[in-house]
Formats: sequence, structure tokens, C-alpha cells
Amino acid sequence: MKYRILGDDIQLVEILLEPGEMVQSETGAMTFMDGDVHMETTTGGLLKGLKRMLAGESLFITRFHNPTQRPLNVAFASAFPGKIIPLDLNEVGGAFLAQRTSFLVATSQVDISIAFTRRLGAGLFGGEGFILQRFEGPGLVFLNAGGTIVEKDLAPGEVLKVDTGCIVGFAPTVDYNIQFVKGFKNILFGGEGLFLAVLRGPGRVYLQSLPLSRLADRILSAARRQVGEARGAAGLGGELLKGLLSGS
Repeated sequence: MKYRILGDDIQLVEILLEPGEMVQSETGAMTFMDGDVHMETTTGGLLKGLKRMLAGESLFITRFHNPTQRPLNVAFASAFPGKIIPLDLNEVGGAFLAQRTSFLVATSQVDISIAFTRRLGAGLFGGEGFILQRFEGPGLVFLNAGGTIVEKDLAPGEVLKVDTGCIVGFAPTVDYNIQFVKGFKNILFGGEGLFLAVLRGPGRVYLQSLPLSRLADRILSAARRQVGEARGAAGLGGELLKGLLSGS
């Protein structure tokens, strides 16, 4: 399947559908499409829909089909600043695990389901909970990721320690666990939280520099600060006005 990724920091992927081809996407991800592309929103089966909900996606999925005898275009965009990762499942052994809400669009042959973390600690403190998304089959998957993307192919036994929110996804062959941050000062003043994710190869790993949760926290913090400053200014203005009216 032919595609091109457009943009730099806020990307979209434009896919060329040959006659009879179909792709499936999360709801609301489509940006534009040729007029003859057929769009259908469905659960794809109630059980599959419920599994997607557990993985943080919508109950529904949207399919885009080319019913004509000529190529047609359809494009999809991420909902937040960052990059789109094109992933050929054939290159990673036919399956891949990814964080919740990372799915953007995939070819029709890809089965989208859920996977559970194998260790209690990773599930409780790993940043993404017990449930990961699982993509399986031949075909292409396009994933959302925030900020800059780093791709690593870990050798057998090679270890990578990562901020828990910075993982986009990894091959099923990668062992995923968490560990406590060592050092009293690191815990209190390091700003990295209590836990790090530990990824042990072999297998491919994708990392992101700006997790959506971190971006949301910064926006919320800035909004709260502005509201506080506005209230403080309003209070000061009220006191000045009261003083002027009283003649003092």
C-alpha cells in the first residue's frame, strides 16, 4: 500500500487506496478523502469493540473502502503534536504491542486486540496500566506518538531504562518491567517519579519525547497559573477601586 506522511511536528498520513483496498482507523481521525471513498463506522463485532474500549479506544472503528476501478486518496491526522510511525508488522515478527490510545490507522488485514502486562508491578506502576494494544497480522499500522520519535532495536539481553510515559510500543519479544528509582535525592528532587520502565531485548522499541500526559499536565499547570494571576489582579483592582471610592 502506498502512503506519504506530510508535515513535521503535527503530521498526517495520506494513503492511496487501490481498487478494492480498505483501511481501518480510530473514529474521528480522518482529515480528508476523495469523494468516491466509501466510509462505514462499525464495531467490527461487539467483542472486538469492547476490547478496544478496554485499550482506551472507541467502541467503534471506521473503515474506508475504495469501490471504484481507480486509485483514491484518504488522509488521517494525529490528535496531538508529534509524529506518525509507519510500522510494517512483517518486519517485527507479525505482532506489536503499543500504549493505549496510540492507534491511528491500519490496513484491513491487521487484527487489533488487547494484551495484558505479565507482571503486577508493570501493570500498577508502568504508566499505561495492565492493558496494552496488540496489532497482529501482515500489513501496515500507523501509530500516534508525541514529540520526537526514537527507534531502537535491542539485542538479546540489552537493557533500556525509560520514563514510563515515553514508551510508544515494543515487539512481543521485549521483556517489560518496572523498577524503583534508586537514591533518596533522585526520588525527592529528580523530577522523574518513583519508577522507571525497564525494557530488555531482543526486539524493536519506539520511544516518544513528549507523552500526551506530560503535555496535558503542562497545559493544565499553565492554565491554573493564569487563573490564579487573573484572580490576584482582580482582587488588587477591587482594593484600589474601593480605596478611590472611599477617598483614602
